[in-house]
Amino acid sequence: MEDKIIESIGYLLPATVTGYIAYYMFNRFLSKTEGYTSATILAKKNKDVLAIKIQAYERMLLFSDRINPAKILVRIPPISEDTQEYLQLLMGTIEQEFEHNLVQQMYVSTDAWTAVVAAKNAVLMKLKQAAESTSNANALRETVLIDYSKSISPTETAIAIIKNDVKKLLK
Repeated sequence: MEDKIIESIGYLLPATVTGYIAYYMFNRFLSKTEGYTSATILAKKNKDVLAIKIQAYERMLLFSDRINPAKILVRIPPISEDTQEYLQLLMGTIEQEFEHNLVQQMYVSTDAWTAVVAAKNAVLMKLKQAAESTSNANALRETVLIDYSKSISPTETAIAIIKNDVKKLLK
């Protein structure tokens, strides 16, 4: 009887040790595989998010460039000599482009978004102020272009902030 117990232990002990080692190795393999898979998914996700963010910054830069007074006044000629009609056309164009890009604020930094909104508001304010002191649409164009030729446009400031943010993203 004792021989059978010892013989059973002789068979069970190596089988138990082998089973434990197999279990331990299998668990390590699974955890490494899971970690690798998670890292791969995270890297792909970060790459996709980076592409979306860069696209949003591109759109904000394009918007800022398009509302630059020197460019918008050249791109959109007056439809009549009436200052208020021209002012409404310019303001409507700026607001429409802004609304088209509104969702981009989710992907750009708060500083960049604030700079873009501030640039838009500054351009609108300058157009309104110039419209009050001019008699016709062409005079409005000349006044705004002369004013902005003497100073840095707020859109240039927004563009500089956007470029700086993109540089940080790409580092």
